[in-house]
Amino acid sequence: MFFHISPPDTALKTALQQKIDRKTKPQGALGQLERLALQAGLVQQSLEPQLRRPQMLVFAGDHGAAKAGVSAYPQEVTWQMVENFLAGGAAINVFCRAHGLELAVVDAGVAHDFAPRPGLLSAKIAPGTANYIEAPAMRAEQRDAALARGAEIVRTRADDTGCNLLGFGEMGIGNTASAALLAHVLTGVPLDACVGRGAGLDDAGLLRKRALLQRAVARAGLPAGGAAPLEALAEFGGFEMVMMAGAMLAGAEAGMLLLIDGFIVSAAALAAARLYPALTEYCVFCHRSAEPGHQAVLEALGAQPLLDLGLRLGEGTGAALAYPLLVSALAFLRDMASFESAHITDKSAVPSAAT
Repeated sequence: MFFHISPPDTALKTALQQKIDRKTKPQGALGQLERLALQAGLVQQSLEPQLRRPQMLVFAGDHGAAKAGVSAYPQEVTWQMVENFLAGGAAINVFCRAHGLELAVVDAGVAHDFAPRPGLLSAKIAPGTANYIEAPAMRAEQRDAALARGAEIVRTRADDTGCNLLGFGEMGIGNTASAALLAHVLTGVPLDACVGRGAGLDDAGLLRKRALLQRAVARAGLPAGGAAPLEALAEFGGFEMVMMAGAMLAGAEAGMLLLIDGFIVSAAALAAARLYPALTEYCVFCHRSAEPGHQAVLEALGAQPLLDLGLRLGEGTGAALAYPLLVSALAFLRDMASFESAHITDKSAVPSAAT
């Protein structure tokens, strides 16, 4: 599947930076909000970027390796949590309601049959992946189908609603293990440094998880740091992760801003960015996860996350919490007075002291 993704045109950069710098503040005083305003203006090619129909997509899928013991929770928690999302009872529901984000849940490959209802998008590839400790997680045609369905979901939203901002979240018991494997083979950081406690493993569980993932790495035989992204996704990814990658690429192609959540979403973004490096120009990296592998992924992406709150929940919660910062960045760019409009003397107008 091919995408057409180019970095945003920088012809407007000087005018945007001048507008930011002429606000009634010292230059750089709003820190990362200034970087956000500049990024949004370049992505939208506007001196007054706006957010239209912002939406959060939570992609859900099951992992065959979960039954081997890579998670503290049983696999059925995936579908139970999807039901919780649909009932409005999860953290991501609370944060989306608080900040005015529309929410939809995508069944990318959950081992459960859901009744149709509002807020649920059925895009199931299969009822969970294979156990990557013993075999590739998915066949190449399944991976390609997941990429295509993710792209289709985003293109439909862009066409039907005019949405120009997407947040990404996920649900899938065992998917921190998949993210750790992707981080290892795509960045070359030692596997043990990429593996964390996920949803709450104790010390014995963490040792078991590391041992199981070492077996998966040995089976697949991918070069650490040199794995081809599509091959890595097929070997170790979840359907929710691959579908997110396709959705991100379609979002960048459509000129959307993309809110990237924590470890699992960032691992999907890394694989997608290895295919189309310009993707990162459209990504707002929202937070630094408490999962150790996330730092390796962020460094590989050259990302500077907005928040560092010790989060490790997933679901898109970090993206939803960072969203008001983006709103604030566009508000100051749009509404804050300039030195000229407020008739305030800028320091640049004050003669420097004689030397």
